[in-house]
Amino acid sequence: MGFTDIFKSGFLANVAAVSVFDMVLAMALSFLLGLYIYYIYQKTYSGIMYSSSFGVTLVAMVMITTLVILAVTSNVVLSLGMVGALSIVRFRTAIKEPLDIAFLFWSIAAGIVLAAGMIPLAVFGSVVIGAILLAFVNKTPTTHPYIVVLRCKDTESEKKAIDLLKEKTLKNIVKSKTVMRGLVEVNMEIRLKDNDTEFINDVAGIEGVESAVLVSYNGDYMG
Repeated sequence: MGFTDIFKSGFLANVAAVSVFDMVLAMALSFLLGLYIYYIYQKTYSGIMYSSSFGVTLVAMVMITTLVILAVTSNVVLSLGMVGALSIVRFRTAIKEPLDIAFLFWSIAAGIVLAAGMIPLAVFGSVVIGAILLAFVNKTPTTHPYIVVLRCKDTESEKKAIDLLKEKTLKNIVKSKTVMRGLVEVNMEIRLKDNDTEFINDVAGIEGVESAVLVSYNGDYMG
């Protein structure tokens, strides 16, 4: 097979499978859709450490998915090879926030639908998903949960501290209790009254209470 025979093959026929206008339009729309997903991610993020690189990954995910689906839809043979190639890909990065999984699937789904030519569906679906996330994720609860860590010298001071907490808080549940010689440590989940935290000073002032720590708790809890 000579150099001329290579150009006579069907390799170069795939160049015109997707027009330049379709490529530019698809990539431009995928970029704008990715920016919208990134914006929703910024507005709904409620974790501890915000990762800007993950937001950029969402934009890239929409564009990369669009690129792959454009190639797959233009060539049946390529689609079979793409399935085999992607089947060996393994992602080892741990997802710390459960909501991040939804954003990853959203980015992939938006890229697939957009590259399939269903532009109105991709735009309408993304707007609806974004509105739902903004409505539910940013909905603040009536009372925020807090964790109180008590370190007491004996059971008597522990009882006095817990009784005071029951009096000053709306809700209190003992999560864990550790008893050692000369020390009792209790972790409690509480709900505040009118966001007043002055009671923790009174708890710390009880005789026999070595320390009283109040920590805001935003994670998942069972109750």
